[in-house]
Amino acid sequence: MNDDVRSLLIAVAATAVAALILGWFLRGYRQNRSLRRLQGFFGLPDNSECLVVVGRETGADGAVARNDVFALLELAAVVKNCGAKAQVISGETAQQGFGERTEFCIGGPVSNRRMAAHLHSLLPGVAVNTDPDPGPDRGAFLIGSERYRLENGSVEHVLLARLTAGQQGRPVFLACGQRSITNQAATRYLAKYHTRLARKYGSGGNFCLLLKVVNSQAYGPDVVELLKDVTRTATSPQPKLTTSKDV
Repeated sequence: MNDDVRSLLIAVAATAVAALILGWFLRGYRQNRSLRRLQGFFGLPDNSECLVVVGRETGADGAVARNDVFALLELAAVVKNCGAKAQVISGETAQQGFGERTEFCIGGPVSNRRMAAHLHSLLPGVAVNTDPDPGPDRGAFLIGSERYRLENGSVEHVLLARLTAGQQGRPVFLACGQRSITNQAATRYLAKYHTRLARKYGSGGNFCLLLKVVNSQAYGPDVVELLKDVTRTATSPQPKLTTSKDV
């Protein structure tokens, strides 16, 4: 082997090693950038803590609805991927402000008292009919002047929102559904499409989306449609058009 061939082989080997190192570097850079984007959207930097507030099952003594437990599992994966930790508490006992740490609040205003407070403070354009008596408007959402009724097991709705209290505040994520299975559908949608949502609204942007869960009696929480973006209407105070049973 002459010196020219040896030099060529050394140059090729050096180029291959450099390409390999560059590939590792770029892969690590992309992974790190994706992680930072994930953490920025959820307001969960490394080793931070978040609050997960869950409601109780209607008619049960302090029990959490089965689908709300599944919703917690969806969020647990998100929190773990961010390198953060979660504290799970009941909406009946939560007595603290918001903005200091990220919060995930799950459930409707009947099962989750903290959700009722968030709707009043953060989504004044939304009212939920909480009448316990059977009727066509039971559980219906009133968003502005539009009413969205519940058709059990067929057509059900859930609000998925990301809201901040002040520019420096950590976000509050709301999954307010007409049934517990819709809460799970909303958290799954959030976990699946967070990249798309961050791209559309920004890592610090607020949004309130109305999702429709289709035929849950057959498909469970898996078939979800984005019905509309109701951010402007939901966050704007509306004239009092509701009944005394709307919260």
